[in-house]
Amino acid sequence: MNNKNIKLIEEAELNLKEIYKKIDKIEFINSKKVLDAFRECNVTENAFNETTGYGYNDIGRDIIEKVYSHIFKSEASLVRCQFISGTHAISTALWACLRPGDTMLSINGKPYDTLDEVIGIKKNPSSLISFGINYEQIELINNDFDYKKIEEVIKNKKIKLIEIQRSKGYSQRKSIDIKKVEKVIKLIKSINKDIIVMIDNCYCEFVTTIEPTEIGADLTVGSLIKNLGGGIAPNGGYITGKKELINLCAERLNVASEGIEVGPTLGINKKILQGLFMAPSIVASATKTAILTSYIMDKLGYKVEPKYNEERTDIVQNIIFNDKEKLIKYCQIIQKSSPIDSNVTPIPWDMPGYTNQVIMAAGTFIQGSSIELSCDGPIREPFIAYQQGSLTYNYGKIAIANIIEEFINN
Repeated sequence: MNNKNIKLIEEAELNLKEIYKKIDKIEFINSKKVLDAFRECNVTENAFNETTGYGYNDIGRDIIEKVYSHIFKSEASLVRCQFISGTHAISTALWACLRPGDTMLSINGKPYDTLDEVIGIKKNPSSLISFGINYEQIELINNDFDYKKIEEVIKNKKIKLIEIQRSKGYSQRKSIDIKKVEKVIKLIKSINKDIIVMIDNCYCEFVTTIEPTEIGADLTVGSLIKNLGGGIAPNGGYITGKKELINLCAERLNVASEGIEVGPTLGINKKILQGLFMAPSIVASATKTAILTSYIMDKLGYKVEPKYNEERTDIVQNIIFNDKEKLIKYCQIIQKSSPIDSNVTPIPWDMPGYTNQVIMAAGTFIQGSSIELSCDGPIREPFIAYQQGSLTYNYGKIAIANIIEEFINN
């Protein structure tokens, strides 16, 4: 790391000082929220014990779900290692709530690519559409909900479930902040209180101090290898919200009549709890890393989204290259800056669940973990790098210094 690079980062940190202070305040509030939940739910060492087989009477699993409900201010939660991804948790919630003839509505345009075949946007014999479940979507207008169109549709059609994806996914829109989510939920419920509002909360947890179930969402869904796993939980996902809906989700994940009562934890409880305990601090580090990246890449002349001084909704930072080779190079530098498989050179490949080839840099301790520093992007115009994570701010800073070195000096 040469002096010029150090000087650029020091200049950035000086200018970002007040923004970082705001993140520290958010971290403190969320840390207190987590600690209060652990204390109120009486987490003891007994919660670390494992169960096998059916998983009956798993004290630790039950306590974990109480802790999640306390943090999210929800009626019930389903937090399980049986979820293999955020997409799996979302899919489980959709299948639990929808029946043939029902209609699902997405109000932020098309959801994330991995849901294309779950819904049936891309043909699949196991999709919702193939089972007679209808799907409609409403596009955003200027990065906000089309309130007029939403009102028109739910007044004139029988909508069972509305899905909102807060993070941008592989789209070019902005991520959706919690105030807009609250506003649209109030609109929906004022017209039809029985519509289920489900939030894809991936990448958003603990970036602010309010979660969707606190402002009226019926279900909130996410992954444990993102924010709430704290880089410690080795896999899993969560669904939290209304008790009757959580019971349906548990029966969909497990089996009718047994639902939430079964599911062995196989020794994962301690890691889930410890990851959650560390999550506010790690999310703060990831957010600071994203902001520093935004500042530096903007200074280097690249278009970024969001800008370093914009309010944050998630831990994702976009760098728009308009150049395939620069996107690939950027991801390769992130991989070189990683603790695991730093000698590997990522290349675009046909990744399951995606229409375009994807390049993915993820030198992570946990496969696919995006709370650890990672970067990926579909090989399509305008060739955007989607960077997220960093278990500590300093590891993120080192990676950014390597980016400066490669992009300025080579």
